[in-house]
Amino acid sequence: MSQQLRCKAPYSGRRRGVLCAVAATAAWTVAFSGSATAATITDPQSKQWYLDAMNAEKIWKSATGDGVTVAVIDGGVNPSTPSLRGQVLKGVDFTGVKGEASDDLDGHGTSMAELIAGTGKGGGLKGLAPGAKILPFRVSDTELQNKERVNAFDMQQAIRAAADSDAKIINISLAGDYYSSEVRDAVEYAQMKGKLLFAGAGNNAKKGNKEQYPASYPEAIAVAGSGPDGKVADYSQHGDTIDIAAPADDIPGWCDQSFTNYCDGDGGTSSATAIASATAALIWSKHPDWTGNQVLRVMFESAGRGKDWEPGSVSRYLGHGIVRPGAHINRGLGKPGDPDITPLTNERVGPPQASKAPSAPASSQPKEGGKPGSDAVAAGSSKDAAKQSDGDGTSVLVIGAVAAVAVLAGAAYAIVRRRRTA
Repeated sequence: MSQQLRCKAPYSGRRRGVLCAVAATAAWTVAFSGSATAATITDPQSKQWYLDAMNAEKIWKSATGDGVTVAVIDGGVNPSTPSLRGQVLKGVDFTGVKGEASDDLDGHGTSMAELIAGTGKGGGLKGLAPGAKILPFRVSDTELQNKERVNAFDMQQAIRAAADSDAKIINISLAGDYYSSEVRDAVEYAQMKGKLLFAGAGNNAKKGNKEQYPASYPEAIAVAGSGPDGKVADYSQHGDTIDIAAPADDIPGWCDQSFTNYCDGDGGTSSATAIASATAALIWSKHPDWTGNQVLRVMFESAGRGKDWEPGSVSRYLGHGIVRPGAHINRGLGKPGDPDITPLTNERVGPPQASKAPSAPASSQPKEGGKPGSDAVAAGSSKDAAKQSDGDGTSVLVIGAVAAVAVLAGAAYAIVRRRRTA
């Protein structure tokens, strides 16, 4: 499948350069968290340090995510784990191979779903928004792509289906190297439909720190990862695309498709994305009449920042700061503002257009601030998050490999499209 060259200018107020790439293939990489060789653990809840840091028990007295559905676009979600029983709605499989949205081949999608809406029953992971529901949309991962002939358009189809569903929030804990006009159109469509689409920034800061998609599309909310010390994780990709951050270090997940053990390790920006989605679900359940623009604006305004953070600035490492749902839910920080203006671009978001023509390139408009040493601390701590410049730090996982796509003649299927978890 060959795609046309297409350039789109960023919205004003957005610190993104011209998003233009020769999309010769529909290649994607998937940002995967953790390690296949990580040690198994018997008490994953003891590793969920951020719940205590956020004072989650107090938050849950006012908001649990009840009434909010989160679409999880991933490699599938197993609804039968103790923590997810009764939490998962019937989803859709877009892989093009035999299977259902409930078939998770590596545990990644199920881990993300539990971090969002898990009940914690059976000793499983506790979700930050345990009252929310999960709507899974299954797309192919590397293992499936290497074994089967897969649908080359599953990502854009899944995003559009999620946009047309009752889900208010779309979680994509996946990342790819290449711009796709079709996928960006789908992301833009989701925004026009009033959805909040959170995507992982990627875990490849040490290996080139290349912008990842869909996180780098102006209409997506790019999520970076942070650790218990409130600093940006050294593997978390950074730059002018980052919008917000969430806990990523030392967060466990299911080890594999057997769903017998959780593994220790870093959740990466995959887990950070899930926690950001759960934060949005909490705020939206507290204010069900708000629009997504208002929920996101409050997330930005109530995010945790260091004491030396310059007012009005946005960090290249942590965006507007680290998610802090309790700051709004328990203390009222953050104002919803105009329901029709997106805080991503400060522009009015209207209904989807019937058709779109390629737009002309525009110059980059970087956000202000974000110099190393100004990044923030989660859960209201004022500790500085001093951070190294681009390229410094240790990469936990390499996720940016180029993936070739071979498309069968006359069919919407690809033989190889590499996707790895973040």
